[in-house]
Amino acid sequence: MLRNYLKIALRNLFKNKVYTTINAVGLSVAFGSCMLLFLTAAHEFGFDAFHENRDRIHRLYFQTNTTRGVEKSSMMPAPLKPALEKEFPELQYVVRQNGGDCLIRYGDKELSQSIKFTDPDFFRMFSLPLRQGNPQTVLADLSSTVLNEKVARKLFGDENPVGRQVQMKFAGEWQTFTVSGVAEDFPDQSSIQYSVLVRFENNPGYQSSKDRWDNHFHVTYVQLKDNVKVEVFERKLQAFSKKYFAGSIQNLKRDGAVPDERGELMSLRLVSLPDLHFDTEVGGDNVGPVNRTFPVMLVTISFFILLIAGINFVNLTVARSMTRAREVGMRKVLGASRNQIIWQFWGEAFIICLLALIVGGSLAYMVLPEYKASFRFSLSLDLLREPATLVLLLAGFLLVTLLAGGYPAWLMTRYQTVQVLKGKVSTSRRNPLRNVLVTTQFAIATLLIGCTLVAWQQMGYLRSKPLGFNEQQVVSIPVGKELSGAKALELMRDKLARQPRVLNVTGTYRNFGLGLDHSQVTSVIGFDYKDRSVSSYWIRVDYDFLATMDIPLLAGRDFSPAFPSDSAQSVIINEAMARQLGEKEPIGTLLPVDDGKPPLQVIGVMKDFHFQSLHSSINSLTLVLDPDWPVHYILVKVRPDNLPATMDMLRQAWKEVAPKTEFRGSFLDENTNRQYEDEERLSRIFITAAGLAILISCMGLFAMAVLVMAQRTREIGIRKVLGASVGSLISLLSGSFLRLVLVALVLATPVAWYAMHQWLQDFAYKTDIHWWTFAVAGALSLLIALLTVSYQAIRAALANPVESLRSE
Repeated sequence: MLRNYLKIALRNLFKNKVYTTINAVGLSVAFGSCMLLFLTAAHEFGFDAFHENRDRIHRLYFQTNTTRGVEKSSMMPAPLKPALEKEFPELQYVVRQNGGDCLIRYGDKELSQSIKFTDPDFFRMFSLPLRQGNPQTVLADLSSTVLNEKVARKLFGDENPVGRQVQMKFAGEWQTFTVSGVAEDFPDQSSIQYSVLVRFENNPGYQSSKDRWDNHFHVTYVQLKDNVKVEVFERKLQAFSKKYFAGSIQNLKRDGAVPDERGELMSLRLVSLPDLHFDTEVGGDNVGPVNRTFPVMLVTISFFILLIAGINFVNLTVARSMTRAREVGMRKVLGASRNQIIWQFWGEAFIICLLALIVGGSLAYMVLPEYKASFRFSLSLDLLREPATLVLLLAGFLLVTLLAGGYPAWLMTRYQTVQVLKGKVSTSRRNPLRNVLVTTQFAIATLLIGCTLVAWQQMGYLRSKPLGFNEQQVVSIPVGKELSGAKALELMRDKLARQPRVLNVTGTYRNFGLGLDHSQVTSVIGFDYKDRSVSSYWIRVDYDFLATMDIPLLAGRDFSPAFPSDSAQSVIINEAMARQLGEKEPIGTLLPVDDGKPPLQVIGVMKDFHFQSLHSSINSLTLVLDPDWPVHYILVKVRPDNLPATMDMLRQAWKEVAPKTEFRGSFLDENTNRQYEDEERLSRIFITAAGLAILISCMGLFAMAVLVMAQRTREIGIRKVLGASVGSLISLLSGSFLRLVLVALVLATPVAWYAMHQWLQDFAYKTDIHWWTFAVAGALSLLIALLTVSYQAIRAALANPVESLRSE
């Protein structure tokens, strides 16, 4: 019996090649694209899931209610760890972390690597296996270091690294460390990444900061003991905050800050390790945080694409039901039960879906490298081996097969046998289910087109908005650890002094945008000024910074070697900082930043510029020339002509200055564009998804038009005999489909507007959502549907009525 069912199913599928192909191609594309999107979402949701105690590990962060609004920060002071361990026995471990770059050498081999400073409980808290070494004692000694496999292999080859001594340079001097362990290379889904691990006490500046509660420079993780509830522990942190941060709370009260719903002005709170990857305010470590909306959007888009393909399947199968009605009637007369008929037709649907799944999986495998390169995703098909992933994919496949194949099969078994054999069964033109499904298809397609246009407009806005400094002519070069920043800057100035292509050279503490080193440094300093709190971002710069960046000076003067005191006692502020100080004439204002040092004098006010991404508004900024702050980047302003040759010249100059450090220079416009990689990816995904949705929808609409025109052939013939014109027939045949598309437009527009309005809230600077954006989206959907249907409508209207009425 099963063999007979299979033979009949295959015979019917081959007999109707056009509809079988449309269904198979649509489902294959849907399954393939859904696999890629689903794997990407699973990759994001799976971050840090490999840690055994992930649900009990949390990162601490401050939530402060200032007069400027709610501010969050995960930077903590060094004495917080001993205080927490003293006050809370419910804490199992407390681990501090701070990172940077270092040079490490062994023999004649020297590498530039990332380094992390942490506490001995690091390997007890986190499930990061060691290839060699004891996790209980691997960081027991201050001079111990743990290397990851990749670094150990590069330095030692096949030698056993444990017990061997290496030299490290991360604070200006070479220091000796003993390798005590080798850690496995971290999975891509780990928020914590490092090449070299040493004790936290080796952190530069630790000794001067270990007892200071006002110097926040590292993150802190806590692991709660079993049966300790997060909510209860957070409530206990309220009293702890009031005890250890009383001065900061008192200053907030003095400034007029309003407490939050919990009655707190400043409080310590927790974000769990599984949520850390999605917390864009306090999350992120070596791997930047991702807005949770992003993977949710991927799952939603994959669902929409699969839904459209499933709708095609249902519509085409139901539309073809009339051609197989007599077959159903004969089967019933010959004794076939209702369940047997359902199994027969569902089996045909299962074969198509299975074929589509195999083809779609093959397509996903083939395009995976291009997909990863195009969208800059890091994922592998190894995720498909995970039991949870397999169960979800299998459940999705069975659900699609059941709904797409089961409903048409059940519908066909409802035909009355007598009516079928008399030829009195027909499909109604006013098919409510078909109309709903077609409307849903084009509503989704219009929604995706509208979202694509808004995302495209926002990306264009971000790229074109003036940032207030010269992006196109300034090259940013990360210094690295081979030389001190000041020395590297001095040597580069000498090398480039006689180069006609170079206009200015300066140095800075932080990059502008995201450079090729993917490193970002932020320094915020607060102090009391005239009995109120003032806070500002601080950047250490060098001479000629404003000239190099083309930032206008509105008042006062620039830093100058003619004024030796500039390096220790002078600052330049932006307009936002001037407004915060509240001085009509800020030049000459003295800022009591450090109680133990003389106040700093404002010597200039520069025009506001966007030193952060456009997700944020322009904040207060202070420039200093303090030599105690390091120079991490060299900025070179070049002439705008022949930029490739200029970059080659800079590369050669850097090779002579720091031969062991890779040249990673990039123009600032490239750096600023990298800040919007997530938005860029989402925009391209929208474009691709909208294209797939339209393609699959039109395939289904085309096949549906063919079937409907075939069913109305005699009606068209009669109308032509009675005098109907070709134009009126085309309008009649196309009108029903176009009305459905118009309804889809009306339904999709408010949903698309709301979704993109919410997405744009992540930006401080955003484009306006214009009405014509959705009009264009609707017009595109309408035009595509018209072109798809009109061909069949014209063909049917031009047909000879004699042919269709000959048998009447």
